[in-house]
Amino acid sequence: MIKNIRLTNAGPAPGVNMDFAPRLNLLTGDNGLGKTFVLDTIWWILTRTWAEQPILPGRESSFPPKIQSELSDASGKQRQFSSAFDFQSQSWSDQKDRFHPDSLVIYARANGGISVFDPLRNRESKAGAILNQIEDMESFLETPLRKRADAFHFNRKQIWNGLSMGERVLCNGLILDWVIWQYQKEEIFHSFKQVLKLLSPGKGETICPDKPMRVSVEDARDIPAVKLSYGQVPITHISAGMRRILSIAYIMVWAWTEHREAARLMNRKPAKEFLLLLDEAEAHLHPQWQRTLLPALFKVIETVEPGLETQMIVSTHAPLIPASVETEFCEDTDRLFSFNLIDGKVSVKQIPWAKQGDVVNWLVSDAFRLHQGRSAEAEKAIEAAEAFMLGKTDELPDKLKIKEAIHKELQRVLPGHDQFWPRWIVETKGGKS
Repeated sequence: MIKNIRLTNAGPAPGVNMDFAPRLNLLTGDNGLGKTFVLDTIWWILTRTWAEQPILPGRESSFPPKIQSELSDASGKQRQFSSAFDFQSQSWSDQKDRFHPDSLVIYARANGGISVFDPLRNRESKAGAILNQIEDMESFLETPLRKRADAFHFNRKQIWNGLSMGERVLCNGLILDWVIWQYQKEEIFHSFKQVLKLLSPGKGETICPDKPMRVSVEDARDIPAVKLSYGQVPITHISAGMRRILSIAYIMVWAWTEHREAARLMNRKPAKEFLLLLDEAEAHLHPQWQRTLLPALFKVIETVEPGLETQMIVSTHAPLIPASVETEFCEDTDRLFSFNLIDGKVSVKQIPWAKQGDVVNWLVSDAFRLHQGRSAEAEKAIEAAEAFMLGKTDELPDKLKIKEAIHKELQRVLPGHDQFWPRWIVETKGGKS
């Protein structure tokens, strides 16, 4: 598990210090302030690979760019990690004594891609170490030495259609594995169905597998299908939100299935820990799905691998995501972080957890920092009305200097049942102008 990160002159903030909780960590804040940057960095620390592009160092500071972290393995032993940016090689340094965690790590990115690190399947083999030193050793000796993949990086198409490395098939992909599981591996398919059920919000929107079907004369494959309230739909034709849920469900089941198989073949014990990095948890999801996702993911992990110690680090722009865990959040095991722009500089801090109840209260909390849960124009009109009622006429915009102008603007931007109307009507009844 990852205990903390210390970033110096790397990314949008001059310095980032974050101490993570052992179970759930929520990252909130505006676009462009470094939430994805932190997730990318954590993935690099844990796996020594980049999910997409390496993070960029700062160039204007006199402090050298540095990434530092403290990690713990399954036995509780603490390890230190440090990486500096080399401007000559244009790369981040890698420690000679690589510490790979004993955790299975999954990073679900906002663009639909997913990366997986398996401590058994991706840890460097002896053959891989030789090939790292002599790249043509395999052809020179004409022996079947094979370097293992450093990690499995899927784009959206590869999740559906499979991932290969040369002639080796690393993953069959969702379409083929679904059919194989459905007709040949009942136990895995049962687990997959349970995961889909847990990740569905219910109320007629449960993702229920149906019989595979042909969808085109030009495609000879039987395409998996789901049974929705309005009929059978092939998974190649479902919505973007359901695609993301299917992708996450499939990769989680696939990763643990293959990890257990690798443990059996290598005569090793499966991992005891799981780390999930989830960027923009709400991406493509209707609010009904947003408010069930995180609670469901903890149940999913228990379904896939009972008793697994789990750490999640989740970024979000949606107030329904923290609202969804109000009944489950524990200050001993969970934390909430906010990324803010203060005086032109990015600041990252842990903020106290407090139940907000209604989602509008989350919008105006320190996690999201909106002044109101209304449109920008409605917010300006109400601010003018409040200034007028307080007699602060010097703060009023040019077009909202008098009561009649403010009232007309409020009528334009607010619905008739808005809760601000009683206050405005009562306090201006005396004829302020």
